[in-house]
Amino acid sequence: MLTFKNAAAAVFLAASAIAAPAVAQETLVAPGPRGDLAGTLVAPAEGQPLVLIIPGSGPTDRDGNNPLGVTAAPYRLLADALGERGIGTLRIDKRGMFASKAAVADANAVTIADYVTDTASWVGAARTATGAECLWLLGHSEGGIVALAAAQEISHLCGIILVAVPGRPLAPLLREQLRANPANAPLLEDAEAAIATLETGERVDVTPLHPALQSLFAPAVQGFLIDLMAQDPAALAKQTDLPILIVHGGTDLQVTATDAQMLRAAAPQATYLEIPAMNHVLKDIPDGAPAANRASYGDPSIPVSRALVAGVADFVTRDRGASE
Repeated sequence: MLTFKNAAAAVFLAASAIAAPAVAQETLVAPGPRGDLAGTLVAPAEGQPLVLIIPGSGPTDRDGNNPLGVTAAPYRLLADALGERGIGTLRIDKRGMFASKAAVADANAVTIADYVTDTASWVGAARTATGAECLWLLGHSEGGIVALAAAQEISHLCGIILVAVPGRPLAPLLREQLRANPANAPLLEDAEAAIATLETGERVDVTPLHPALQSLFAPAVQGFLIDLMAQDPAALAKQTDLPILIVHGGTDLQVTATDAQMLRAAAPQATYLEIPAMNHVLKDIPDGAPAANRASYGDPSIPVSRALVAGVADFVTRDRGASE
């Protein structure tokens, strides 16, 4: 998920006991470049679909948590809720991270094309394990860009689900996120200069920058940032022939309605689902209160949005004998 803005807003809570999974789960591995990729499979009931959940940006694990303060477990909770309806899911650790650490030597030395390669490996492993003829790709935030890129390259896909996915390239989105926080005002000139340099494909010398910007534009991740800035989600959506579901949450602090509408305009045939109360970690915040929104990033006891579960379930089980 996009973490440039929420790192400062994330809430760090003490770890609480994790309840036993609501549905049966098993570990699944897929071939990676140097070692196995690892994930968790909830097998679909007979005749039911299988959804591959592609995580968002940074060190986000298969459950949707990351060490920057997100412990809301949105992917695990979504998998549980879909599993209760008989819908299978596969949620994954990215190459070089967590249980997929052995897949590559350096998790930061990656491109969107590399993640597409991994997605293809997962599709193959899941089809072998379950017998599914095709898989649905559900991309969350940055994971939606991977899903859209994968749709151009991979066969045996049923369709694409885009949840809280940016509709613009990273550079303008990052500028908007930085400008939205008044505390960033002293850093904006240097930050925007760095973004402009990366946008041209050139690397940035972070030595003279503020420590916060040194972290954001760390040399180790600049290659990936350059690659990500070259991706245009709306253009990819326009090129996608598969069924698409676009989901936007009205209390999302990171991806705006503008992004959802850009995707919608690029793919007018897509199904669109607006969930007014849902935030970026897929939890409903009925009053939209900023404090409650931020607190939900660290609270796995809050279920994922029921409207999201219902919307995804309906989309992947819909009879497509007639045209969309």
